[in-house]
Amino acid sequence: MKTLINIVWFKRDLRLTDHQPLLRASEDSTPVLLLYFFEPSIMAAHDSDERHWRFVQESLLDMNNALSKMNLQIQAIDGEVIASLEKLVSVFEVKKIFSHQETGNHISYQRDLAVAGFCQQHNIGWHEYPTNGVIRGLKTRKDFTARWLRTMTAPIFSVDWTKLATASLPDNLLKPFDYRFTANSVFQPGGSSAAHRYLKTFLNARHVNYQKHISKPEESRKSCSRLSPYLAWGNVSMKEVYRATLHAMAQSPNKSSLRFFTHRLHWHCHFIQKFESECRMEFENLNRGFDEIRTEIDKKLVDAWENAQTGYPLIDACINCVKTTGYLNFRMRSLLVSFFTHHLWQPWQAGAHFLARQFLDYEPGIHYPQFQMQAGTMGVNTIRIYNPVKQSIDHDPEGNFIRKWLPVLQRIPNTHIHEPWRMTSEEQTLAGITIGVDYPQPIVAIAETARFAREHLWRTKNSVAVQFENKGILKKHTKRKTEKENTLRAPLPAGDTMPLNL
Repeated sequence: MKTLINIVWFKRDLRLTDHQPLLRASEDSTPVLLLYFFEPSIMAAHDSDERHWRFVQESLLDMNNALSKMNLQIQAIDGEVIASLEKLVSVFEVKKIFSHQETGNHISYQRDLAVAGFCQQHNIGWHEYPTNGVIRGLKTRKDFTARWLRTMTAPIFSVDWTKLATASLPDNLLKPFDYRFTANSVFQPGGSSAAHRYLKTFLNARHVNYQKHISKPEESRKSCSRLSPYLAWGNVSMKEVYRATLHAMAQSPNKSSLRFFTHRLHWHCHFIQKFESECRMEFENLNRGFDEIRTEIDKKLVDAWENAQTGYPLIDACINCVKTTGYLNFRMRSLLVSFFTHHLWQPWQAGAHFLARQFLDYEPGIHYPQFQMQAGTMGVNTIRIYNPVKQSIDHDPEGNFIRKWLPVLQRIPNTHIHEPWRMTSEEQTLAGITIGVDYPQPIVAIAETARFAREHLWRTKNSVAVQFENKGILKKHTKRKTEKENTLRAPLPAGDTMPLNL
């Protein structure tokens, strides 16, 4: 007779606290396997990068360090989920699988459909629980905010670890994942321990300049919470962050900054809910009325953007920064997408996977709706075409961020750091640089490209096709604000269209 077991399947919920699947498994007397699958199909996807899996590896090590004190362990498996489950049911009688719902990419969605079919075929109860207040199957936004607030203020799920009976995994049944990724101190470390350290320092002190520095590429690296990768990979739950913030707000003299932060926590889930409700946004324009414009890819322009060779210092500095560290503040993310889709006139799909690979906090449910919002293909939002020179002057006036990430411009004076191509040959000699040789000339003329983009986008936005599509989009993804909701959802800063890397 086969041994009866349950499984807790970890995905983007790599923590031990406020974890409903773990709690429900502990309430069942059946022995349980704690499993995480490093899935080759997902790891090889176009939106995947080693930085993501290093972060997951570090998260699992952090969890297992805590679990070792209770003689428990999460088994990290190298293999696809279905193939692994087939091996497990050959040895065990799997009674239940406990997991969180995942708003992932197309590959993880298809995998979940396959797992659902497998469970039905083998009479396995798959118990999925909501993540961070996102509601599966939601038809309209009616009551979303009220339901989200109820979730955020509900009690924390607390596991009695003495009740969690574990099962043993036979040797050689599943291939264990070899922990192959070496640490890289340039990136934020994975794990709940790090998540709570970042949360503590933000709530204790760093939040003071949150609103003041949120748009600044350099200052934001310290004054923003930097919690987005920990939320994206589930090292801390949204509920834990929200409740801790409310507690800190009650004692802080800087209540406005923390109140502003809670609004952004809500917006974080608001955008994931958009994607949960309409996941075709990963590949298609949300508003199909934009399907006839910006259809061709210019590989030379894409390569220049990806390799920090556009000739616009702030654009190139941002690319180098995010490629090296995995982090960039919201305004600079908006700028990169605006430049790519408006000034270079490239389809957003041609740049979305590249930036997904760079962002340590890559969250599909935020990434694609936000990318489309900035590209203007939502149809219902204001079209914003950022001027990279103006943004540079406004948010990096002394050029400190530019010089940090573009050392070739180190000796250029402040008067020319934002537009180095305007230097005379004598000024270039004094700065030890030749524009067009050591650093490229601008690859486009932004006054002309902005005019072209503005004309085409607004003409398309006002077309019958776009206006017709907008009716369905507004009905599905927005709702009339109530007075109660307005107390939570404060206005975003001017130009804030990619607001969610906290």
